[in-house]
Amino acid sequence: MGNLFYATSAESIEIPDRLLSHIKVVVTTKLRRSESFTLSWTHVDGTPGRSTLWLQPSIPLRFVFDTAEPETLNATVLKNMAEMANSSAGLMMDLAAEIPAHDAEKRVSPSRPTPVSSRRSSLTAAA
Repeated sequence: MGNLFYATSAESIEIPDRLLSHIKVVVTTKLRRSESFTLSWTHVDGTPGRSTLWLQPSIPLRFVFDTAEPETLNATVLKNMAEMANSSAGLMMDLAAEIPAHDAEKRVSPSRPTPVSSRRSSLTAAA
């Protein structure tokens, strides 16, 4: 379990290392661009409600991970989180979510080109 320290508070927000790794990438990318946004989550420790932080470049953040090795990042999850952070609702994180180790989207292998015959039929159908 990792920790996110916000501003000068000694109290941290406990976040699983894998989720915190993804959040770190999205947050630092946004802040590097001087883009402010909100980060929200529903409480999972038995406390009712939810919390939201206003993130902007002038507010200090510290990411502390339990594991020394960096997590493998899921590009699809990062893309979805970045889109959420760009929305008016801000980045909503689910502290109980499991992030898959591999991307869910299938990628076309560059070593397997599409056969010419199937390309022609798709072009003909579109015409």
